[in-house]
Amino acid sequence: MFDIFWTILTYIFLLLFLWPQIKHRMLQSERLKLIRNIEEKTNSKVVTLIHRQERISLFGIPFYRYIDIEDCEQILRAIRMTPPDKPITLIVHTPGGLVLAATQIALALKSHPAKKTVIIPHYAMSGGTLIALSADEIQMDPHAVLGPVDPQLSDPKAGAIPAASVVKAVKLKGRERVDDETLIKADVAEKAIKQLEELIVELIADKVGVERAREIAATLASGRWTHDYPLTPKKLQELGIPVKVGIPEEVYYLMDLYPQAAQTKPSVEYIPSPYYIPQRPQRQTG
Repeated sequence: MFDIFWTILTYIFLLLFLWPQIKHRMLQSERLKLIRNIEEKTNSKVVTLIHRQERISLFGIPFYRYIDIEDCEQILRAIRMTPPDKPITLIVHTPGGLVLAATQIALALKSHPAKKTVIIPHYAMSGGTLIALSADEIQMDPHAVLGPVDPQLSDPKAGAIPAASVVKAVKLKGRERVDDETLIKADVAEKAIKQLEELIVELIADKVGVERAREIAATLASGRWTHDYPLTPKKLQELGIPVKVGIPEEVYYLMDLYPQAAQTKPSVEYIPSPYYIPQRPQRQTG
């Protein structure tokens, strides 16, 4: 009897350990299946860059996903493996991340000879915006947003401070009234802003012209807005950035397959049967 008890207990522990992995594999399989469907519909190579800004709890420790070097390596590899004449569709959902990683992704995507499309279902802030600007076509949900790309400087006390604010503070106080450390920060800040402006011009000049590209670059990188200011499709079009409103219905279904870890107190709930179900677009033949 004692042996049976321990055998059952062992099976329960194995099930508890393996079930999350099995569930993840099933979810991953569903995502890949839907990605293949989007590839067939768009006749392109589909790559996803999807991060969740919300907190995921692991032993009580909060984690946040953002664009990092590993993402950069994976996307660059995917672009290299795509034939030159094959269009690429990149689905982006991210709060941003490392400028270096986002820059490498943007430049690699732009250099691909065939058409590049970036789809934004919800948001692509900061580095995500840089990546979007490298595309030939930006497709956005009507309520999706991009964001300013003004550089943020690392600060031991504040965590991150806007480069433009450092430059402005020095100008307001006068260079003779600030300490050497602040002057160094201001020098770095000016360089960071200039570098990002030059990058934006490189990414969009062929689409909007050099002069217009410089105006857009100055607007996005110079700290005109706060770093989390939402740039809607309408606002982007006013700035002169070409944006197509509307994304494939399948992308919404794909986003459903990137669920968050269960929260102790859910902040949003609704009846899962919607009153209106959008019809999937019919595939045209011949």
